[in-house]
Amino acid sequence: MKRLSGWDAFLLYTETPNVHMHTLKIAIIELADLGDRTFGIDEFREVLHGRLYKLDPFRFQLVDIPFKFHHPMWRENCEVDLDYHVRPWRVKSPGGRRELDEAIGEIASTPLDRSRPLWEMYFVEGLAGGRIAVVGKIHHALADGIASANLLARGMDLQESPQRDRDSYATDPAPSRGELVRSAFVDHLRQIGRFPGVVRYTAQGVGRVRRSSRKLNPQLTRPFTPPPSFMNHVLTPERRFATATLALADVKETSKKLGVTINDLVLATSSGALRKLLLHYDGKADHPLLASVPMSFDFSPDRIWGNRFSGVLVALPVDVEDILDRVRRAQEAATLAKESHQLIGPELIARWAAYMPPAPVEALFRWLSNKDGQNKVLNLNISNVPGPRERGKVGGATVTELYSVGPLTAGSGLNITVWSYVDQLNISVLTDGATVDDPHEVTDAMLEEFREIRCAAGLSEKLTVVETAMAQ
Repeated sequence: MKRLSGWDAFLLYTETPNVHMHTLKIAIIELADLGDRTFGIDEFREVLHGRLYKLDPFRFQLVDIPFKFHHPMWRENCEVDLDYHVRPWRVKSPGGRRELDEAIGEIASTPLDRSRPLWEMYFVEGLAGGRIAVVGKIHHALADGIASANLLARGMDLQESPQRDRDSYATDPAPSRGELVRSAFVDHLRQIGRFPGVVRYTAQGVGRVRRSSRKLNPQLTRPFTPPPSFMNHVLTPERRFATATLALADVKETSKKLGVTINDLVLATSSGALRKLLLHYDGKADHPLLASVPMSFDFSPDRIWGNRFSGVLVALPVDVEDILDRVRRAQEAATLAKESHQLIGPELIARWAAYMPPAPVEALFRWLSNKDGQNKVLNLNISNVPGPRERGKVGGATVTELYSVGPLTAGSGLNITVWSYVDQLNISVLTDGATVDDPHEVTDAMLEEFREIRCAAGLSEKLTVVETAMAQ
């Protein structure tokens, strides 16, 4: 048994019927190099079964503590019914990018069953060129972006001679109610013992902020009121999904020319795209937007479960008309947010999350999920996660593309997640059913903005063609 950290548990407590807290991982797989060998859902289940021994989170089952006396626990090494967890799906003809994106939106629209291990996989057939897709739906409480990337690497054959797969693993018995209550009581005593250290960590962070010559961005200080926008409202349960791909070489060339990081460039590109959408839907873009950008504080390549990140609020300069000035302002906002994050302490929220009482926090987020989404803490979520640098294989078939997207949060109907994979920078967008008419408006706006940034930087606006399975 493992106790969920306070931060892991918080990601469970914030889930409601219209705010689903699962993440999505999508792998496009090329079957041509298998020759005449068949690779269907049964073969995929066999491959996955042989790797479950090293995919620990897939064998975790959530166990609630009686009376919600403490954060839940993970029962390790439970039985996994692959007929339930690995499901067939077929996209509509002609099986291009839009058809796959539509299917992924449908998959994302339903929550995971908490009585089972908190993941599902969909074996998607009917794609153009005879390819398949595997869509993983994993609860955020299981893994953050870094852990998910490491988990994917374990699930794929990234080495010339992968470790021989095992056929089975031992299962552990379920704990009794008495064991759960006793364990919770002992852990509460440990938390009391750790509390002075949390207070000391907090005081040290506050002291660093007070002594710093750098001041927090005015957009991030009180009153904590991001501007109303088309993306902020009570969420619908429906989810819509869209993807786009850039050549990583183009992104690196542009970031080098402008003297910014890839993360700065992602934020600048998102800012320009959002400016276009604000002008279209709201008729104005006169205030910066507040984006929550996750920053990890544990990059261990061996970490495959749990959440070790904090959300950093970054002011997106959507109110700036000039393209290069917008890039510069995005860089400044990201730098200031990172500095403030380090000053106050990257683990501050995660440490205090350990003391959040389950029942009141769940009640709070049930209430928030049905309140007007305007003028809350943030406008949207943006993530940029480095994915695998080597092309992986599943059952001998090559994984040609990887996409990922995080969940929507209460009152915020847009999530932009960028994952790099080998030579690609893959953009994924998740919305609810009310934010935009078509989520591809967001990806199209991001591609257009990236071209405009390159042109303003004196580079060719013609983008390198990245061979992908799905045509736009």
